Amino acid sequence: MLDIKQLRNDPEGVRAALAKRGADIDLAPILKLDEEVRALTGRIDAVQAERNAIAKAMGQTKGKPDPESIAKASALKAEAADLATEQGLVRGRFEEAMAGLPNLPDARVPEGGKEANRVIRTWGEKPDLGDKPLSHLELIEKHGLVDFERGVKMAGSNFWLYTGDGAAMEWALLDWFNRSHHQDGYTFFLPPHLLLPESGYGAGQFPKFKDDVFHIQVKEGGQERFLLPTAETALLNIYRDEILPAEKLPIKAFAYTPCYRREGGGARADERGTVRGHQFNKVEMFQFVDEDQGDAALDELLGRAESLLQQLGLHYRTVLLAAGDVSASMAVTYDVEVWIPSINDYKEISSVSWAKDYQARRARIRTRGKDEKQTRFVHTLNGSGLATSRLFPAILEQHQQADGSIAIPEPLRAWMGKDRIG
Repeated sequence: MLDIKQLRNDPEGVRAALAKRGADIDLAPILKLDEEVRALTGRIDAVQAERNAIAKAMGQTKGKPDPESIAKASALKAEAADLATEQGLVRGRFEEAMAGLPNLPDARVPEGGKEANRVIRTWGEKPDLGDKPLSHLELIEKHGLVDFERGVKMAGSNFWLYTGDGAAMEWALLDWFNRSHHQDGYTFFLPPHLLLPESGYGAGQFPKFKDDVFHIQVKEGGQERFLLPTAETALLNIYRDEILPAEKLPIKAFAYTPCYRREGGGARADERGTVRGHQFNKVEMFQFVDEDQGDAALDELLGRAESLLQQLGLHYRTVLLAAGDVSASMAVTYDVEVWIPSINDYKEISSVSWAKDYQARRARIRTRGKDEKQTRFVHTLNGSGLATSRLFPAILEQHQQADGSIAIPEPLRAWMGKDRIG
């Protein structure tokens, strides 16, 4: 959520920043609602002050208060209640309007949509795979790594079943990611997969993207819950409504979870196999920081994501997203995209983002030093470290051998107990 003070003081600057996303947002109605809330607050305070004055005078009166004073006090009480009700309705409309505003893009973010995304570096070379390299789908079938038919039979379209060496490689990846982050000082969390709506709101995913997640049907009067679309949603909400000691920042966390999303996929050639589905595995990194720690945290998270790909020996590129391609909650995002030869294209494998204080305002996460009286909102950052559903086909294709076997990346060999599939 944006800072209302910034909107009041510089509405044209905020509007221009949002325009970088391609959004022409009229801020006047929001500012009008803000004025109405503040005006009602003033009226409530004035009525309450008058009521308090009458009560004080009645308390100083010897004997029974006069009927006129009693009637006036009663009328003021009723007026204050009516004003509070009106204020609640106006505040609700104001907060809904504020919740719908996206984050302001960071100064380094280019204006425009996907076409303005900027490749900032590449690592490695596209592998020489000979004249007739196999696609990941062909390699999966050849070695029995994934059973798509039985996955669909069990759960429906856009689900799959890892089998044999495919399941082993998937778990070897997750185990290695977890150990890597744990050994480097990140705190490991295994959060619930079912979350309350407040968690989706705090992360900035609700209300705009509420229809993109799976919701759990509940009996009338029961608590609504949804399946988390990413561990980021859970990690952000660990400290919702809390004040964190500034001396403990940055707080570095990570979690492994499946991710559940109501995304289409599977029909396009570049989304077949495990490239896109309703459920996939991901290890997510997260940091809670003070504002002046944000740039260092962003560099660290991006470096960690890239290091994992380098250790896996995979060719990739890193892209600074343009404002129109950055998610609504984030101020700046770098995508790390891995090369998938069969589709002759790169696919996002990690998004590393800085939300500034946008998420923390929604989740009411603040910080304060031990000698400070005032609190301030923390800044939050997240990065995939890594998602496996697109990593899996990249490994199969980039590490395939001339005889159709697959060289297992070195970090995974100890867990899998071999250096080659096939």
